[in-house]
Amino acid sequence: MHAARARAALALALLELGRASFGWAADAAGAGPNARGVTATEVGPELAARGIVRLESPVSRMVRIPASVFQMGSDEAEVLAALADCVREAYGHRCSPTLFNNETPRHVVHLSSFWIDRFEVSVADYERCVEAGRCEPRPTSEATERFDRADYPVSRVSWNDAVAFCAFRGARLPTEAEFERAARGVGDRRYPWGNLFNVWASNHGRFGWDVTDATDGHAELAPVGSYPAGVTPDGVYDLAGNVAEWVADRYAPTYEAAEGHDPRGPGVGGSNLRVVRGGSYAQARFRLRGAARAFAEPGERRSTLGFRCARSAR
Repeated sequence: MHAARARAALALALLELGRASFGWAADAAGAGPNARGVTATEVGPELAARGIVRLESPVSRMVRIPASVFQMGSDEAEVLAALADCVREAYGHRCSPTLFNNETPRHVVHLSSFWIDRFEVSVADYERCVEAGRCEPRPTSEATERFDRADYPVSRVSWNDAVAFCAFRGARLPTEAEFERAARGVGDRRYPWGNLFNVWASNHGRFGWDVTDATDGHAELAPVGSYPAGVTPDGVYDLAGNVAEWVADRYAPTYEAAEGHDPRGPGVGGSNLRVVRGGSYAQARFRLRGAARAFAEPGERRSTLGFRCARSAR
């Protein structure tokens, strides 16, 4: 009996050690991109009494993207393919090639290495920043309570809220170019997971009277990391769907044609609008492509809009 209790105590101690060693607080304090991980999983009182603990490999909070050169934006063939996807939707009669003008011209971008969050920032993570007094509380109501599960991506945050949270973590918002590079790679993938649309690879919607689509498993938000089929080859989740994401740049209706070297926003030449990337659970497949762009006023708060953080690797 005494031996069983001793083994149970040891099991619980190991669990606490794992939580303390690899918890969120280490990353918030600036311990580095790899500070957060999952090291131990609850196994239930019966197995714990026998001294059994299941250990798992640490999972880094951020993924390092190597320095690279890629083609940013869409050429005519990509625009036509996006248009074909659009006209298949219920509101396809509203589609026209001009919807995709803001993805042109296609141009070469040189990027230095950077870190980007593996997952979208969660409600739990953001609320810790609020508790620390470094982030502003989000507006809440009975109508929005369903979006506030701890493991959901945080939503209803302004661009400035996102900037403040990333600064709290010693990070920043990714640039538009960094987001597209993470989503498309250097091989011009159409989607983060590849060139073919997969209904099970993202939390998407539809272009119609009802914008939600539960055929992917969730009509609205899903917990972060719920779609392993949609992970990029680099190991980044949810770069398409779930919540669309704020990035650093101001929005311009077209790109500069010249080659870019670590283009960073916001620039003084852009509008007050901020770029939004990735598409959301309320948007159809043509909005989830790696090249797709949208925009919003920096003060807007939507249940479909969240963010993730990045850091320069230099």
